Amino acid sequence: MFPALTQIGRRRALQGSAAAFVAFGLLLWWLLPLGESSPDGKVVFSTGTRTGVYQLYGQLLEEALDKDMPRLDVDLRPSEGSLENVERVATGQADFTIAAADAVEKYKDAGGRGADLLRGCARLYDDYVHVVVPRKSSVRSIAELRGLRVAVGQPGSGVRLIADHVLGAAGIDPKKDIRPVSAGIADATDMLKAGEIDAFFWSGGLPTTAVSDLSDSFDIQLVPIEADLVAKLHKPGTGSSYYRSALMPADAYHRAQDGIAVPTVAVANLLVTRAGTDATLTEGVTRTVINSRDRIGEEVHAAQRVDLRTAIYTDPLDLHGGAQRYYRSVKP
Repeated sequence: MFPALTQIGRRRALQGSAAAFVAFGLLLWWLLPLGESSPDGKVVFSTGTRTGVYQLYGQLLEEALDKDMPRLDVDLRPSEGSLENVERVATGQADFTIAAADAVEKYKDAGGRGADLLRGCARLYDDYVHVVVPRKSSVRSIAELRGLRVAVGQPGSGVRLIADHVLGAAGIDPKKDIRPVSAGIADATDMLKAGEIDAFFWSGGLPTTAVSDLSDSFDIQLVPIEADLVAKLHKPGTGSSYYRSALMPADAYHRAQDGIAVPTVAVANLLVTRAGTDATLTEGVTRTVINSRDRIGEEVHAAQRVDLRTAIYTDPLDLHGGAQRYYRSVKP
């Protein structure tokens, strides 16, 4: 009697173990991508100036990628901005970057090396053009910058590109009609405080920490860029079709704006890669960008604008196949 009971118990135990093993296997199959593992290796991400929004966004995205793809080694490389970023990715010096749509357009139109290999992953957030002068300045329009010392960004930066366009639309030759200073946001704020320049251009997400810090320690104002000037930027050869009229919100830089919204120019930023970048990697990076919006947005407020519904619009670039795969996977 007892041996029979023992044998039955053993059979039931084995059956239970087998069932548990099958259930565990099904759970793993459901949780893990079929036939795929987390991408590994090293990727280079070209960011921007050390005090700009691109750099901070890149640092926060690196943290998010480390959680989502722990086998991936992300190497952040500072740059002068959009134009340099686009060239780095197009020529294989970087795998991913952030760049403004006008800089991508310029590189493609100029037939830059590897331009045909550029692909988009996501539309991120808009950059807003800042034209900053001391509060005591009499400058109230772009045309009134004529003859002044103006920091227009470093060569290779998106700031330099858009500054040249805005000045040109106002009838100012950026090489002859102002005293141009090659300085980016990292130096321009201190130069303005020291009286070494009269104004500076900056194009970045809102708010840009360097401008906020300047506003807290020095009285500044923002020069408006009116809608009629933006309309001139849309004419062939004078600017870019990717510029749009925008209002810098009244609370972007409260002390500098006195609670008043400032007319300006905005341009979309894109997450950019190359056609040959691994599809699984690109799908994963795109997913992390979208899913980490709120986390990154706590420190980079502009990132709160990342929206799944508009992220697929990466003109002037076609979507990378891996990014397409991600958007299909989350389509309702």
